[in-house]
Amino acid sequence: MYFAALLARTEDGWEASDTELDDVETLSDLADLAREASPDEDTVLVLIEQEDGWFGVVRVDGEEDPRIYVSDAAAAVRSSYGEILLTDELLGRVPGDDGADLDALDLDGTEDGEPDDEDTEADADDGAASTGSAEAMPHGPVGDAQVLEDLGVSEKELRAMTEDAVNEIAEALGASEVLETVR
Repeated sequence: MYFAALLARTEDGWEASDTELDDVETLSDLADLAREASPDEDTVLVLIEQEDGWFGVVRVDGEEDPRIYVSDAAAAVRSSYGEILLTDELLGRVPGDDGADLDALDLDGTEDGEPDDEDTEADADDGAASTGSAEAMPHGPVGDAQVLEDLGVSEKELRAMTEDAVNEIAEALGASEVLETVR
């Protein structure tokens, strides 16, 4: 089970809105959704929490690129919502590098594609590195841990948050009451 909310910073304080992420497929879609919540280009936070698993914060300031923090990449990659946040850039990967390198494939046409013993041993050694999904994800936080620093949540505080992180963030921002209205 997940919970997602938008917190938009306005002249009058924080405004919260519940959001469905079913139609969101990319980080760009998520950033556009956040920008729609604040026509004045104010700061908008997208808070996503997967029960007992991970949480994420996406900060959108006007037309700037979104800033992202994910508490546990290995847990988030198993969620379709986490996959939206875990971009190649966030993970320090080259875009489009899915692990399969065509130059490394043995396409010499020998014996019905049967690998020789040396190839089998090399493939076994490479197996974990090329699987791509949760095994290749770092366990623990990724992204911009200072994403909320200027709003009163230090990097150390953000990294220490666990199960009730969305509520803790809202409380630190002075937005817990408005968040409760959409929870």
